[in-house]
Amino acid sequence: MEKLNLQNPVFATYAIAASIMILKAVAMSWLTVVRMMQEKGGFRSPEDLRQTPLNPAPDPKQLQPNERVERIRRIHLNDLENLPFFLVAGLLFVMTSPSLLLTRWLMYGYVVSRLLHFAAYFTAQTHDMRATLWTAGSLILIFMSCWTLVAAL
Repeated sequence: MEKLNLQNPVFATYAIAASIMILKAVAMSWLTVVRMMQEKGGFRSPEDLRQTPLNPAPDPKQLQPNERVERIRRIHLNDLENLPFFLVAGLLFVMTSPSLLLTRWLMYGYVVSRLLHFAAYFTAQTHDMRATLWTAGSLILIFMSCWTLVAAL
């Protein structure tokens, strides 16, 4: 599997892009917790209302939806809906031995589109803006998948 080692610059590009996307998705979990602590709410489970050192004054209102927490959850869900496709499509694309330049444009283009999508969602930009950024990433996935399909046929 000479294609799947970090000495191969095409695979290294994929590894960098995939690692950034995984770290970004994991960071969303942390950001959710931070927001919940800042807001002292947005909890989901009844047991979260138990008195603890991190929640010394539980209140049933803490189980009500909190828009600031829910926004982060929606961003995280969007990542979880999109990231697996990138990880698989990107790896299959690497197996076709594409040029390094094309790989970098596609992989880093996807990363940039997802980071910009996060920024747009986080700052409550319009759906049109978010959809445009999502579309860029989605078109990259479609391109890589079609490229792989053609190469495999």
